[in-house]
Amino acid sequence: MDTTPDLLTLRIVRAIADHGTISKAALALGYSQPALSQHLSRSQARLGLALVLRSGRGVRLTEAGRALTSHAITVLNAVDAASAELAELAGLTSGTVRIAAFPTASSTLVPRLIRQLRERHPQLTINYVEAEPPQALQLLRDGAADLAITFSYPGDRSDPHLARDGGYSTVPLYTEPVVLVLPASHPSATSDAVKLADLASDPWIAGCTLCRGHLLALCDVEGFAPEIGLETDNALAVLSFVSRGLGVALLPQLALSSLTVPEGVSIHAPQPSSERTIQYVIQPGATRIPSVATAIATLRELGGTIWGLRDYPESERTAGLSRE
Repeated sequence: MDTTPDLLTLRIVRAIADHGTISKAALALGYSQPALSQHLSRSQARLGLALVLRSGRGVRLTEAGRALTSHAITVLNAVDAASAELAELAGLTSGTVRIAAFPTASSTLVPRLIRQLRERHPQLTINYVEAEPPQALQLLRDGAADLAITFSYPGDRSDPHLARDGGYSTVPLYTEPVVLVLPASHPSATSDAVKLADLASDPWIAGCTLCRGHLLALCDVEGFAPEIGLETDNALAVLSFVSRGLGVALLPQLALSSLTVPEGVSIHAPQPSSERTIQYVIQPGATRIPSVATAIATLRELGGTIWGLRDYPESERTAGLSRE
């Protein structure tokens, strides 16, 4: 049992104390209600204590929750004050940071990042554009973006991050599971984990270029080439297709964290297992620009567990992967 609460849990119990319901607390913190509830459940399990109990249409704090709230106010005020002081020391009173990120980050990581930046640094101008990793890296190379949030799959030889002419630095943030989505009526829907080889005769739905390549590589290892009849980057469309029995698909965890899974969809762990790395990418010397350094520092504060991600160890985040 670990009785050390993380900062996000402190912010959650404080918001619940202020607003009385989980949905209002989630709105105040800039999270979806399911994501906040999941993080709170994991925190209670890790702490070994219940922090909230349902009460009528809302929730109430337990004795442990009230004790944590009393400390949360002091701790969070100190953290916010430290952040403000560091920003002042860095000379960040204004400036612009241009961010590019992939679609499922647009509905999860990015809103939280921008909200925190605007709350802490109201004079900072933030520009955002949605782009898949190859396009985001091109924006970085062209000087049209300062910070790219991207993903890559292990063993992908076509990974654009490996380009010799890139000249940028890549720092891992999270490991993101990739799950298998099946129609609820599918014969394999009763299993927790499903072998991809058992789906060799099923129609498949593919996503972006990198995701499609990953699907092909996984299936090749299992000895078959998937029949891809539908292609879309839209995760909601994928779930809609699957719910109507039009195919099976792999989806990243972030897609499920930001959407309500419709009836008729069954979620499973694929065998072999699948995951990808979420990272940020910058040009050499970018951290010497106060606005960019501030955006990076804020991004690194965002714990990924609320979205079902696994945080990279801080030592690996610090080292990064320089490709110059």
